[in-house]
Amino acid sequence: MSRRFGGVPKGLELVGGRRVIDRVADALRGVTSELLLVANTREANSWLPGVAVVADIHPGSGGLAGVEAALRVGDALVVAWDMPFVTSALLQTLFDSARANDADVVVPESDSPYGFEPFCAFYSERVAPQLSAFLSEGGGAARDFIRRLSRVHRLSFAEVERIGEPQRLLFSINTADDLDRARAMSSTAR
Repeated sequence: MSRRFGGVPKGLELVGGRRVIDRVADALRGVTSELLLVANTREANSWLPGVAVVADIHPGSGGLAGVEAALRVGDALVVAWDMPFVTSALLQTLFDSARANDADVVVPESDSPYGFEPFCAFYSERVAPQLSAFLSEGGGAARDFIRRLSRVHRLSFAEVERIGEPQRLLFSINTADDLDRARAMSSTAR
């Protein structure tokens, strides 16, 4: 809903001359050919031609509602559409860690206030019933849902650093100032 971004579809903004949504889709395509866009607006059908679009089951419930919608199809590598610097290497590591640890959820540790990124993560379809129940009960923050689960693996900050600079990889655009920072970061060679 982009509340902090004035309601504008932030994934359609340009960073480094490309829409953020295209940057995210390219990172995902480096890991899987099966992309799914979760969005609650008709215009979404034109954002990534050829990519299926589904709507939330629990509209207005935030990012977890998008995860729930994606899990209807199966396991999901989830990336928020406001993360312009996520890479295929990070996403592949999340996927590989899920398999290696038989995890229901794999989240990368970060310097966020919660210590991890729930919207750049792997979710097993095994959590779909629990997530639907959580959202039906009124939902809440992703961190609260994840804390209810027993098979969560955290990709350590050090593991993320081996892939790239965590602050860059996991950077998300929430405000106009963040967009300005992302544009400045995109001009920095990495």
